[in-house]
Amino acid sequence: MQALEVQLSRKIAKPLHIEKITPIAGGDISKTFKVQCKPNPCFLKIHHTSMYAMLQSEARNLEALGKTETLRVPLPIAHGQVGNHCYLLLEFLEFHQSGSGATLGRLLARLHRHTENYYGWFEDNWIGTTSQPNTKCTDWVSFWRHRRLAHQLRLAKHNCAPNTLLEHGEHLLCDMDGLFENYSPESSLLHGDLWSGNFAFDAKARPVVYDPACYYGDRETDLAMTELFGGFSREFYSAYMEAYPLDGGYRVRKDFYNLYHVLNHFNLFGGSYAKQAEQTCLKVLSELK
Repeated sequence: MQALEVQLSRKIAKPLHIEKITPIAGGDISKTFKVQCKPNPCFLKIHHTSMYAMLQSEARNLEALGKTETLRVPLPIAHGQVGNHCYLLLEFLEFHQSGSGATLGRLLARLHRHTENYYGWFEDNWIGTTSQPNTKCTDWVSFWRHRRLAHQLRLAKHNCAPNTLLEHGEHLLCDMDGLFENYSPESSLLHGDLWSGNFAFDAKARPVVYDPACYYGDRETDLAMTELFGGFSREFYSAYMEAYPLDGGYRVRKDFYNLYHVLNHFNLFGGSYAKQAEQTCLKVLSELK
């Protein structure tokens, strides 16, 4: 703790006295703690030093979202390495599950109004602990084909996915252009990993998002992931649609976009996600016939 105190004091350019560190349950990737210090408590993520680039990227993603002044995020304070560990120190926010889904929907729509003239990001980042290539591209279909779907299929092959899944995935890679006839999405700033475990409400019932995997792309991908595991209210969707209506083709493309996340879950956890990914491939392919 003393080594961490010394480095943090140097990082934030003022003395920092840590009174207490309390573990927080729920961190799937990093060890997480509440750091009691003055004037305000902080949230601390710790990982093996080999994952330092991932924590640095998370800090930059949070900063990018924070600059939009739309959805609230826990703001980064400092990051660094101590011994065999790396850390990310964030603003500590008391999370609550009660708040306005409609406000969350409206603010997400405002976030998606922040656009760029390319698809991608200024650096590669991570979706969970999986690498996420983000080399900039001016063609969305090409970006998704090569930086998203093909990337996950290569990892799935390395992870011994069933041949039927890989074959259906390859067919979808070839035929996916049919999903984008008369549809060319704006390049919106995306959270990138927007499931119910990555949002909450603060003490004033304001929506908060965290653990992002940002890039500029089709906003439908964020909305699709909210539907993958559930947990978002009707009010959320109604408010979003009122603020920023979706194209009619979203009904089919949402399954296509969620295939990326299902494949990623297979690559991270294995198990039944292979079957779910195969069924998703077949469902989307049937829509393309």
